Amino acid sequence: MASDFAVFLGEMIRRPTEVVAIAPSSAAVARRMTEGVEQVQGPIVEIGPGTGSFTRAILDRGVAPERLTLMEMNPRFCETLREKFPGVTVLNRPAQDIERIGLRDIGAVISGVPVLARPQIQRDVVGRAFRVMARDGFFTQITYSANAPISPDMQAELGLRADKRATVWANLPPARVFSFYRASH
Repeated sequence: MASDFAVFLGEMIRRPTEVVAIAPSSAAVARRMTEGVEQVQGPIVEIGPGTGSFTRAILDRGVAPERLTLMEMNPRFCETLREKFPGVTVLNRPAQDIERIGLRDIGAVISGVPVLARPQIQRDVVGRAFRVMARDGFFTQITYSANAPISPDMQAELGLRADKRATVWANLPPARVFSFYRASH
């Protein structure tokens, strides 16, 4: 099997509008992105898993593979993910379809999908995710901006609040991790 970086680089060249990161996320970012998933009930969904660095971290936290669903648009990444993570459900579908995949009471969504400064994507991905999440569910998002990737106005529109989890310098580029919760929880 090709290395994660080789697969990532090949897809970045083939599909530059889909693969927007410059390198796979580091193990340090993956650990911060997946904090708390071992404590949630119900299904866990990862959107935009790429080559699976967050997926590996989720499973390493003791989450059973059958509880994890991956939503990835890139067919080559889907093929790689199916090979690497037997028992995990891998769907070749966009994150916007999260309401249509048949899951309810989702405990956590881990997102590598770029949402910064993209209000329609925020509504279509984050807003829809919260419609099928458990009351105490959370949505964790990676960003390369110093600020939350969802503006305060959009958070208010979606009924959410943001908590900054971490700045991870051991990543290319350095990353920030934010979690979003229902404002009423």
